[in-house]
Amino acid sequence: MSTPLLITPKAEDIAGQPILRPLPAAKCRSVGPFVFFDHMLEKAYAPGSGMNINQHPHIGLSTLTYLFEGQVQHKDSLGSDQLVEAGDVSWMTAGRGVAHVERTPQTLRHEGSRLHGLQVWLALPREQEGCEPVYSHH
Repeated sequence: MSTPLLITPKAEDIAGQPILRPLPAAKCRSVGPFVFFDHMLEKAYAPGSGMNINQHPHIGLSTLTYLFEGQVQHKDSLGSDQLVEAGDVSWMTAGRGVAHVERTPQTLRHEGSRLHGLQVWLALPREQEGCEPVYSHH
């Protein structure tokens, strides 16, 4: 039986959104298929501002986004344009490749907003790394 490893999350700032990131860590790059685990800490955005993660690519993995509070507008190279609200699950399988943006919706930028959630990145099994990309919202 192996000795449990205690992972201390790193504090990061992603486009102005504070996160705690336990994975990847120096002593533990992944846990099973989980390669990134981001806790988007509660943040209040003032009127006129918001989260703004510009277009970036993913390949060979899936991301799951779950919000406890707030809203995010997801747009991607597949043509998806989805408002993700608290309690929703946003699931993007990149497979052979997809690019996307995540932003505070324009309507909330005028009045100010709050955001709190999780984003988990999972490595796809090797035989599925090149699958067709797909986005789903639940």
